[in-house]
Amino acid sequence: MDTLPANIPGLVWAYSFPAGSGKAVRLHNSAFPAELVSGNGFYWLHLNLADARVPALLETLDGLSEDAKTALTTRDTHAALTVDEQMLYGTLIDCQREFDQDTNDLGWLHFAIADRFIITTRLQPLRSVERARAMIEKNPAKFSRPVDLFELLVIEFQRTLISVVMELTEELNLIEDFVYDNVSRDERRRLAPARRTIVRLHRHLRNVLTLMRRASASDEDEMPFGFEDIAGRLTSRLESVDHDIYALQERARLLHEEIDSKQSSETNRHLYILSIMTAFLLPPTLVTGFFGMNTANLPFAEGPGGTEYAVALLIASVLLAWWLLKRVNIL
Repeated sequence: MDTLPANIPGLVWAYSFPAGSGKAVRLHNSAFPAELVSGNGFYWLHLNLADARVPALLETLDGLSEDAKTALTTRDTHAALTVDEQMLYGTLIDCQREFDQDTNDLGWLHFAIADRFIITTRLQPLRSVERARAMIEKNPAKFSRPVDLFELLVIEFQRTLISVVMELTEELNLIEDFVYDNVSRDERRRLAPARRTIVRLHRHLRNVLTLMRRASASDEDEMPFGFEDIAGRLTSRLESVDHDIYALQERARLLHEEIDSKQSSETNRHLYILSIMTAFLLPPTLVTGFFGMNTANLPFAEGPGGTEYAVALLIASVLLAWWLLKRVNIL
């Protein structure tokens, strides 16, 4: 790993693809921006937007329109895809990664593609981009055009989504086992993060699909060379994942409804028990209230056995309440 300070501001990595060589040459940190355009091939420049010098660097690179420079430095958190003057630029979604693990938190990859370059920028490390770099190191001969790298990035994003779908499916399986278990448990607190992730993925993926279809319908003269060939393949790949995410969304919704139904049934059962207890206790309460009045000539106030008669009357009132509830089929 090259640990020297980078001469290119915000440099994460840069690869040069000489024409006809079938190789990818990774530029050292000591390389200067002028070395990116040497030769007849193309290059991939990946930058970290946390470096405030990145906008100034983009101003020095040839071939970037003003709209493309804005797309590379924007802080917008929604997908975008624009075809203009044989350039493709915009923003794609991806999942973030930490130093020691992958996460399901969404991140944003900004890009600009022309016939001689692909430039990408981001704030946080991203899962798909890192895997795309590893694929280039493994088999650089597969990438002869910048749009081939764009296709690789989208394919790796699709694979990231597949892994996220598998993780969420396993999480829903565990929640489902508890929901349909005999022991009542409230799994809404555990289900909420999974539902939130699914909804966000589905919303952003639908947006990416719409933008991809719109871009593929653009005028051929406006498209980068080769984009028309890959647009249909990428749309089909993303649609297949979108179906899986939509199925997860429906499953999570049904699980939430089932949890609500079980909670409502449990609440109704508790209210039923409280109502029965109230029905049993109401007649004795009336009896004790009657004998608690400070008035003259109360029954059983004079002579022996008054308390026993009052207790017998309490028991009789409870039995009467039980008989009435049985008679009207409440018990």
